[in-house]
Amino acid sequence: MKDLPSTPHPLEVKLWGDFACFTRPEMKAERVSYPVMTPSAARGALESIFWRPEFRWRVLEILVLNPIRYFSILRNEVNTRSVYRTASGWMKSGSGGYSSTNDRAQRHTLAVRNVAYVVRAEVLPRDDVNQHPAKYRDQFRRRVQKGRCFATPYLGCREFAASFSPPDGSEGPIEDSIDLGRMLLDIHYEPGDSGRGRPVFFDARLERGILRVPDVPADGPE
Repeated sequence: MKDLPSTPHPLEVKLWGDFACFTRPEMKAERVSYPVMTPSAARGALESIFWRPEFRWRVLEILVLNPIRYFSILRNEVNTRSVYRTASGWMKSGSGGYSSTNDRAQRHTLAVRNVAYVVRAEVLPRDDVNQHPAKYRDQFRRRVQKGRCFATPYLGCREFAASFSPPDGSEGPIEDSIDLGRMLLDIHYEPGDSGRGRPVFFDARLERGILRVPDVPADGPE
């Protein structure tokens, strides 16, 4: 299916929520959000609604519908990541297990609030798939119309759940134009099971409320 043209009418879904945090990768200890949704976050939301191994999502545009507003959170967070092997060892030894009292740190998050976006994307089947993309486009539209999803979409962080629906046609982007800096576009993983990947970034800019996303081939940039 390599020579199939891109659809002239991309799929659209409206996503909104009370809070969002699309963390900038250059921030280490503290979370600081981009002012708008990132392509990787948009793709994650699309995959939460509809995913098949036969295709990948390509995000084309992200329309920012609401004015950009920040807010701050100061939270106690644990430092140690939960590991199954460690928990199994506690069970076998009969030890007291994990206590968060001595494993906490206060961290600051600068996030955005009252967000709404329209994501425009297309379905790109793998080269060895013989199904026409229209099949997957129709399935996606039905799922969005009925509010179905494999997992609840979220806006950058899992605690910031997103609502979704088809756009009703009245949505319009804000007028802001902003240089957003380097933004994560995708991660291209090495063949095999090593799990190693190389991040791909692009120079992002919001033009009158629209973030246009460049295309990168499935096997990575040249």
